[in-house]
Amino acid sequence: MDAGDLKIFQAVAREGSISKAALALNYVQSNVTTRIKQLENQLQVPLFHRSNRGMSLTPAGENLLGYADKILHLLYEAEQAAQMGNPPAGMLRLGAIETAASSYLTPMLAEYRLCYPEVQHSLITGGTHELNQKVIQHELHGALIYGPIDHPELNYIKVYDEELVLIAEPGILEMHDVLRRPMLFFEVGCTHRAHAEAFLKDQGVDSLNVTEYGTLDTILNGVSAGLGVSLLPRSSVKKAEQRGEITILSLPDPYRRLEVGFVHSRSKHLSGALGALILMMTKQGPEQ
Repeated sequence: MDAGDLKIFQAVAREGSISKAALALNYVQSNVTTRIKQLENQLQVPLFHRSNRGMSLTPAGENLLGYADKILHLLYEAEQAAQMGNPPAGMLRLGAIETAASSYLTPMLAEYRLCYPEVQHSLITGGTHELNQKVIQHELHGALIYGPIDHPELNYIKVYDEELVLIAEPGILEMHDVLRRPMLFFEVGCTHRAHAEAFLKDQGVDSLNVTEYGTLDTILNGVSAGLGVSLLPRSSVKKAEQRGEITILSLPDPYRRLEVGFVHSRSKHLSGALGALILMMTKQGPEQ
């Protein structure tokens, strides 16, 4: 049994299926299946109940998961402790909501790389809940998310305030002209959905018509073409407005405020690379 086996086992236990675990780990599905079977053969006990609805843990699997969580957390702490040197070096795995990645984190990482060239970083984007889970499972060292949050396994640091705005195609002057159009969001569970539902209800619109779009660019293109409207942070759409591709409409005070923060595991040790990033991040906000 090695750490790789435990990480795969943990992912399958959390996701409830081989396919979802393979997607989360960016592994080939057949590889995940083989590793789970090998682990079960090694331990000589079934770890999962298998059905058409997915995979659930057997009592032996539940016991192993408790130890796997502890072992992988200790390995993460060992990695962090070993990388506490000065100057910062090593690997830094980061995540971010897409709007923060494009308007804030990517430019800051360019500055970070100049200051700490020995650090190798990677960056993925996703929704707040998904990124939180990846940090908890130590797949990421940290992530920029919409906050605030209170979680026993995560430290949360506020980074900056953002303004949520309504965007529509060019030429729209009045907000009430577009409120019954489809709302284009990254995903059905997008963080902005609660804001949208509360705002529309206040404006006398009873139902929210959500259309799922995959990326910031596709949302901007869809709004520009008149396929719907969206709620997005001002910093992520201001360049599109300057190019004449969209119109930005300000929301009333109760609905316009967004908070963006950084989460990382509640570890006893922070690597030098992660500590340097947090220090840089808390000293600057997004370009306005």
